[in-house]
Amino acid sequence: MNYKRIIPVLFLFCSISAFSQNNDNQTRMAVSANSKWSEKTAAAIINKYPKAWQIDGTEKPKWDYKMSLTLSAFEKLYLKTKDKKYLNYIKEYADELIDGNGNITKYDIKEYNIDYVNPGKLLFNLYDETKDNRYLTVIKQLRTQIESQPRTASGGFWHKQIYPNQMWIDGLYMAEPFYAQYTVKFENGKSLDDIAKQFELVHNHLLDTKTGLPYQAWDESKEIGWANPETGTSPTIWSRGIGWYMMALTETLDYFPKNHPKQKELVRYLNEIAANAVKAQNASGLWYQVADKPELQGNYLESSGSAMIIYALAKGADKGYLKASYKKTAQQSFDAFVKEFVNANENNEITISNVSSNVGLGGKPFRDGTNEYYAKSKTKDNSSPALAAFLLSAVELNK
Repeated sequence: MNYKRIIPVLFLFCSISAFSQNNDNQTRMAVSANSKWSEKTAAAIINKYPKAWQIDGTEKPKWDYKMSLTLSAFEKLYLKTKDKKYLNYIKEYADELIDGNGNITKYDIKEYNIDYVNPGKLLFNLYDETKDNRYLTVIKQLRTQIESQPRTASGGFWHKQIYPNQMWIDGLYMAEPFYAQYTVKFENGKSLDDIAKQFELVHNHLLDTKTGLPYQAWDESKEIGWANPETGTSPTIWSRGIGWYMMALTETLDYFPKNHPKQKELVRYLNEIAANAVKAQNASGLWYQVADKPELQGNYLESSGSAMIIYALAKGADKGYLKASYKKTAQQSFDAFVKEFVNANENNEITISNVSSNVGLGGKPFRDGTNEYYAKSKTKDNSSPALAAFLLSAVELNK
């Protein structure tokens, strides 16, 4: 055996391993016990998912709302701190999913999945920062999807091609902030009435008349198995659904001029849902998975919906859409959230518990959307809706 050849190879292997470990240590985002909650949350995400497309354990790059929800929180953190590592995390995701000609990996407009519109929000700031025309190409492509998106008889966007005649509450968040920003930036606001129409339909058809809280979905045709035969609504009021609705309102209002005739209407909707959401709070200041039935067997305090509502209350108050007292409510609920759901490890990276797994309606096997179905949904730690919404609320509250 030629030991003279083996020894240099072993030395080279060890050197590469040492360099790799050092490189990992250098790139790992470090935070201290005194760092803000926003920084601790960002560190937990980046360190677990060095590439943003990996969020929630995704195995291949994917154009997905989970990533865009999380990265929109990073965008707000970047705009507040001007720390380029947050911008780079967003840009790397966009560049991984968009090719040199401005095509999105595995995007098919014919699916008419309204979730696909949401990541487009990230591209406005990226285009402003870089003037890279690929981003503008994708922005326009997603606007084309909105233009041809199938609609219910009364004009509401279908959630997906495979869900005919159905509006889902999260669809407002997926489409309207992007749609509003686009039409104000490139169309002189010509589509603001259409955007307001989407909220009007939700307000008129998805809100429970008793609690004023939204159901997850509405089938205008009333044909799908989960639909109430009289109203067309799905059976359950989900705390994350409340959060989607409130975030959609606050983020869409960012682009509605105050002198637009529909602006006050959207502000009124936000005030109504804020008041009703606060009424539904647990004594701790948080929200149950099935928001209107805390006594339901198996029901639990849920972190993602709670964080979304906290963020929307804080942002709404900061923007002047809501009374200043809602900011205090948000601060108290944020503190309760940390106490109930948040733990930090020895590296000061956080874990958020009790995140509802994704729940849906219809499909195969058929999901009937009952209260029991939601209450029995398994919980996870550090799933993206909770991490993203907690990061958003921490930035908004300067925590």
